[in-house]
Amino acid sequence: MSVPIRFRLAAAALVALCAIPVHADKKTVCTITVNSPDEKQIFGRNLPTDEFQFVELVERGRPDWLASACRAGIRCDVLLISGHFDGGDEFYSDRPDVREYLPVDEMERASCSDSCSGLFSELKEVYLFGCNTLNADAQNVASAEIARSLVRSGYSTADAERLVRGLNERHSDSNRDRMRQIFAHVPVIYGFSSKAPLGRTAAPLLDRYFRPGANAESVASVGSGRVNPKLLGLFAPSSMTATTGVTDTEPQADNRRDVCRIMDDGSSTTRKVAFIHDVLHREMAEVRMFLGQIEKYVSTLGETDRNVPAVSGALAQIAADQATRDRYLAFVRDADEPAVRVRMLKLAQSLGWLSTDDLRVELVSLMRDRLMQRALGPADVDLFCSLNRNGELNGNLHLLSVREDNVGNAAVRACLGSEKGRVRVLQALTSTSNDDVEIAQIYLHHQPIADPSELRGITAEIARMKTGDAQVRALGALARYEISDRDSLDALTRLFPLTRSVAVQRAIAGVLLHADYRALEKPELSRALRQHRLKSPGGEDLIDVLIRRLES
Repeated sequence: MSVPIRFRLAAAALVALCAIPVHADKKTVCTITVNSPDEKQIFGRNLPTDEFQFVELVERGRPDWLASACRAGIRCDVLLISGHFDGGDEFYSDRPDVREYLPVDEMERASCSDSCSGLFSELKEVYLFGCNTLNADAQNVASAEIARSLVRSGYSTADAERLVRGLNERHSDSNRDRMRQIFAHVPVIYGFSSKAPLGRTAAPLLDRYFRPGANAESVASVGSGRVNPKLLGLFAPSSMTATTGVTDTEPQADNRRDVCRIMDDGSSTTRKVAFIHDVLHREMAEVRMFLGQIEKYVSTLGETDRNVPAVSGALAQIAADQATRDRYLAFVRDADEPAVRVRMLKLAQSLGWLSTDDLRVELVSLMRDRLMQRALGPADVDLFCSLNRNGELNGNLHLLSVREDNVGNAAVRACLGSEKGRVRVLQALTSTSNDDVEIAQIYLHHQPIADPSELRGITAEIARMKTGDAQVRALGALARYEISDRDSLDALTRLFPLTRSVAVQRAIAGVLLHADYRALEKPELSRALRQHRLKSPGGEDLIDVLIRRLES
């Protein structure tokens, strides 16, 4: 081909290329709509179709819709997520016809896995329309407890404090941190530091953002990777804020890499178990900060996984690592927070470091330590009673040989079978101490009253109490029982006209609403309620509900 001909063809090709519209490469706006479509509809109505194309990732009725989007090779320039956010675990809907939801774990898996490398790889902007999506409050804090433990293990105070600061930088796990790690390197992430507006409230604000006259500037901003102050200003009363995805030079990048070692669906189970073993070799304070991720992964290992030779071999290496086991258990036994200590002990059993009998001994030892401190509160009672939900610790009561004059101590011993402790806790139900009543209520949640005579005695004691908040709380504890005992019901109905407290009358109505209706004298009770009810300052209440049910 002669040079002139080649030149003319090249020139023609260049002219043709220049003639292609500048909007030929549309920006892809991916939407994940698990609640109202209001925000998506406003974006769709205002962004020109020759510049933007919309792809809804949620496929109704299909549980693996996010994985499906990954397999389809979709690449998003902009991501818009609309849904209620429960504070850390998932986006969800309050609409009964919508069953789809978006777990944060699945977002992490998509972000970490090569099988989904394209979906988030080209993102310029993310819009998170959900409460607390960018809340910066740390959910995983290296507390003073860890600093004290480090000092007791030989660190200087200064070194311990420095290590704690570093752990908090890497592992704070606030909602904001998790979103920044999921959307690593994304230039702009919009979200809310506290309460977000519902879709029907957000829609008019977005309409103002895209209103005629300002539309060109707003449209140009979408997908630009630059924060738009106008958008932040419109949503400022609703706590909208903006941040960027984590970069490779930040301390949190190390945490993201660790999380991805577990969440990457391209990594084998054997490699993940080996990685867990590597983490356990680290400073135990860091193992404590990574505890949630380790627990979550180990809990997914079923019998099928554990029976794979390579996996069982990797698990056996952990179980046989005596040095790491000893360091781990020494740290656990030194921990100040009972709930954390229990979690770490149960993980030790899952890793093969404690037998069932060993775990039982450790748990009873923990209880004994706390009982000796005589500082048990409602949270301790709830924790310790839950540990013996199925009677696993029965037979160990003799190991908790402490006095039961403290209601918390009595409740823990009662949960392990102490009759004397139970009597003491039931007496506390009519106490004037808020803490004692709360402990009694928590205990009864785990060990409810089944004996009618016991229930009758408690009801009589509550009826004899001095009117006040304590009596209202005690009646609230009775409301969970379907009382059918006539003597108990009579005691409550006699109390109703005698009390001078609307709150007490409402609490009595709450108990009677849950009672066995066959045991109630309906016409007589209805008349008594109407005749003796005190004027309610707040309008209709439980007393009205009870009267309607009695007369229906």
